[in-house]
Amino acid sequence: MHPNVSQGCQGGCATCSDYNGCLSCKPRLFFVLERIGMKQIGVCLSSCPSGYYGTRYPDINKCTKCKADCDTCFNKNFCTKCKNGFYLHLGKCLDNCPEGLEANNHTMECVSIVHCEASEWSPWSPCMKKGKTCGFKRGTETRVREITQHPSAKGNLCPPTSETRKCTVQRKKCQKGERGKKERERKRKKLNKEESKDAIPDNKGLEPSRETPEQRENKDKQQQKKRKVQDKQQKSSVDLFWGLKSP
Repeated sequence: MHPNVSQGCQGGCATCSDYNGCLSCKPRLFFVLERIGMKQIGVCLSSCPSGYYGTRYPDINKCTKCKADCDTCFNKNFCTKCKNGFYLHLGKCLDNCPEGLEANNHTMECVSIVHCEASEWSPWSPCMKKGKTCGFKRGTETRVREITQHPSAKGNLCPPTSETRKCTVQRKKCQKGERGKKERERKRKKLNKEESKDAIPDNKGLEPSRETPEQRENKDKQQQKKRKVQDKQQKSSVDLFWGLKSP
């Protein structure tokens, strides 16, 4: 054995040297060279570090460095994680994803493009106008649908989730409790009008408006004529009484 080689090594080394560290490893451990400044030393590990993949040989198990764009790999030709700026696709690290795929910046992988999907339309709503379903002839009806799959970055955008169209209904009166705002306003105005009418003062029993001189003269003549008739009737009654009483 070389005088610089020792078998009383630490850290899983089977053989080692003061200058080069581990030269061989104990069974099932992986040998890997680590750079310290300008110097490389051998170490023995239970698994290969990031950026390396392990290969087992009859005489030695060793760690081999992955490709430059690969952060972790399964073997020389199959990467499992790419370094920043690269996207993983089928074990390879790519600058840009192939056609039909898009880059996922969270997982740094090339994934399939997902398009938006929507459910079937619901039935049309009842024909309505200003929140009511009666008291009009033309209104609108609406139908809706739900988004069942949201799109990815390059996927097709989602369609509208509601549609409205004009509709015509048979004109009918509203049932109690269904009257709209206009009907309530009309009823209120009618009630206010009736209250205002009731509030007008009644002139009955008040002094009549002033009579014209001509009206007053005619009235006086009628009263004089009426008194003459009354006096004549009274005189006739007196004469009749005395005529019956004389012998």
